[in-house]
Amino acid sequence: MDRVTFCQRSYPNLAVVARVVHDDRGDFMVSREVRSTGYIAQGEHDDRTAPQFRNRKDRGPHKGRSYDRSRRGRQRGGFGGPGPRSRLDDTDGDVTMSDNSQDNSSQHRYRLMLMKTTHYGDRPFRKGGDGRFDKDRRQGKGGGRGGGFRADRGGGGGRGGVKARSGWYKVTIPHGRKYDKKWLLTALQNICSVTYTPVQYHVDHNRAHFFLDDSSAANALHKCSHKITDADGYKVEVHVNPSAPPSFLLSDLKPEHLEHPEALDLNNIRTDPDLVSQNIEVILNRKTNMEAVIKIIEGNIPELTSLNLSNNRIHKLDELAELVTKVPHLKTLNLSHNELKSDRELDKLKGLKLVELWLNRNPLCDLFKDQASYISAVRQRFPRLLKLDGNDLPAPIGFDVETPTTIPPCKGSCFGSDEIKAIILRFLQQQPLLDAYHDGASLSLTTPYSTQNPSRSSLGEYHKDSRNLKRLKDSTIRFRLLKHTRLNVVAFLNELPKTQHDIASFTVDVNTYTNTLLSFTVSGVFKEVAVDGKSRESTMAFSRVFITVPAGNTGLCIVNDQLFIRMATTEEIRRAFVAPAPTPSSSPVPTLTAPQQEMLTAFSQKSGMNLEWSQKCLQDNEWDFNRAAQIFTQLKTEGKIPDVAFIK
Repeated sequence: MDRVTFCQRSYPNLAVVARVVHDDRGDFMVSREVRSTGYIAQGEHDDRTAPQFRNRKDRGPHKGRSYDRSRRGRQRGGFGGPGPRSRLDDTDGDVTMSDNSQDNSSQHRYRLMLMKTTHYGDRPFRKGGDGRFDKDRRQGKGGGRGGGFRADRGGGGGRGGVKARSGWYKVTIPHGRKYDKKWLLTALQNICSVTYTPVQYHVDHNRAHFFLDDSSAANALHKCSHKITDADGYKVEVHVNPSAPPSFLLSDLKPEHLEHPEALDLNNIRTDPDLVSQNIEVILNRKTNMEAVIKIIEGNIPELTSLNLSNNRIHKLDELAELVTKVPHLKTLNLSHNELKSDRELDKLKGLKLVELWLNRNPLCDLFKDQASYISAVRQRFPRLLKLDGNDLPAPIGFDVETPTTIPPCKGSCFGSDEIKAIILRFLQQQPLLDAYHDGASLSLTTPYSTQNPSRSSLGEYHKDSRNLKRLKDSTIRFRLLKHTRLNVVAFLNELPKTQHDIASFTVDVNTYTNTLLSFTVSGVFKEVAVDGKSRESTMAFSRVFITVPAGNTGLCIVNDQLFIRMATTEEIRRAFVAPAPTPSSSPVPTLTAPQQEMLTAFSQKSGMNLEWSQKCLQDNEWDFNRAAQIFTQLKTEGKIPDVAFIK
């Protein structure tokens, strides 16, 4: 609805007509006309819209700029013709207050249009605004109607959100000083479709500002402009523009907090007098603030060795995890007087090589029954720690290897003596399973514990019978999976998939031997054999621990058999089944002639192989010493002779 307020004052030969137009949004516009003839009238509006005259260049009775009609006509479509209307023109036209108004073509018209608005719209001036902001708007640095924010210019006029290159955005609330901070932020968050955290809320002159580092939140907040009505009935305008990362922390920390380039003291930084005096809030239990601190440390003091974050209400350490890679030289960390509730938060900092840590006055300290368990829990994360909460700790016991160490190569079989070797080899060659086990024998099968679906694993056939004590907690199931008595053990072994073993991969290690007991381990690789005789692609490895007792004069009988099956390693797969290697016999089966016995002894001495493997090599080459020596040299160069062949 239009509202016109007039106060007339008489002057000779002049008439001034003033019109105030008020719309539904709370905007109002002042339009004036000064006529050179007619009834004398000068319109003035109330105090809220008092005109401001600038750039006085003439000595006429009015203080506004004068424009001659011909110039205005050319700019607006030609002499006398109606040109396009300006967005500053009122929609109802001019109101003439003179009794003897003349035709437009016979009189000079001086027109002055001044507009101020208490509504935060797309007008170039703002009630209560400062000149610098209005200047920025006229130069394209502010956000226009539609309020698009553009990364290339940093100003308004666009109609779509564009992601800032820096990832940061500055939100400006014109006339935000008059609003309570809590009310304003709550109102914005209630209508914003994206949850966000304002960074560095502060008031500059008549405007309120804060920063965002989330493009989706910036776009959503930009759409909230003109959607909040304040207590005076005016709409709240929101400007969002791309911005460089806020530099408030760096500029405010340098003078005092960075006196020592290797130490940074942010104790109770929220109440720092310098920051408070500038209306800057640094709340380190907020993600964006802590990330800003980490970024500043990384870019300016990466050699930091001591960091004090005490008294900052920190309740989690997710953002501090970046210190592990960005501040690798950090040795001292103070997290005392915070709100850390669990020692599991320390796992996020395990990569730090801390020697001093402060955690006192955190809730997590009350979770331990004594000081020893508290120290142990902390040292599990930081084994090099020498001081905790200001108290010296005993020197840590560690096995840090500062220089690379070559691990000794894996050796072959270990029998202990030739006598035990002959007994074991003879035992391994026997075929009847039933005769190999004691009447009260027991057997267990174990596969590695895995979260993978057993049916999809290559060990699926073995998982169902696996007696892995780490996985099985039920004592009844444990007992059922343990096979008892000779008949049950042999029956179980016969039900396992048929296999093809790589004899060359076998190693035998004697664990214990006495006059009444012999324990040894046999390891190697194998493949499963299908019904059609073809082996499966998957190569598996086994380790089998036998506990045996004497049987007969020279035999053994198994009383306990522990079978462990796993998938073969890459190296085991590479070396598996590269050359056929039959099981060596413990003693020559055929009777050798005297020349053959001499040749066998000489070949064993020159090749280094034991008599069993030396005899096999000579027999395969029809007792041709030279040819056998040539084949031996070739196979040894290729690494195809198993280690067991050289055990004497």
